[in-house]
Amino acid sequence: LFQIVFLTRIEHFNASHKLYNPDWDKEKNEAVCGKCGNVNGHGHNYELHITVKREVTADPGFVVNAKNLSKLINEFVLEELDHKNLNLDVAFLNGKMCSTENLAIAVWQQLFSRLPKGVELHCVKLYETPRIYVAYFGK
Repeated sequence: LFQIVFLTRIEHFNASHKLYNPDWDKEKNEAVCGKCGNVNGHGHNYELHITVKREVTADPGFVVNAKNLSKLINEFVLEELDHKNLNLDVAFLNGKMCSTENLAIAVWQQLFSRLPKGVELHCVKLYETPRIYVAYFGK
């Protein structure tokens, strides 16, 4: 008998961004992005939920070593994002609209292939504010 178990690690980071599409003129950017397109940007205190899953059997008896998962998230996500300007400082967001949706997808791409064998990435949930979040479950 096997059991699929989900484990979620919650992390925090602070970053600034602006929503802006260089292919649009100023008027269209303002109409679509509103205040979030402020030329000087704005910041968020993001809350990141990384959920992984695995079939849990007697060996090893858990989904993933939580400390190792934390190290992966820190190395490939938090060190790249924390206290950064997402539009200017983050290579894996280069050329992308720095929306929370695109950020969640980019975080998925940073972690997906780096998880230990047998551990699957289930969901990246990213809170931009306590009342707005996105959840990405991969393709």
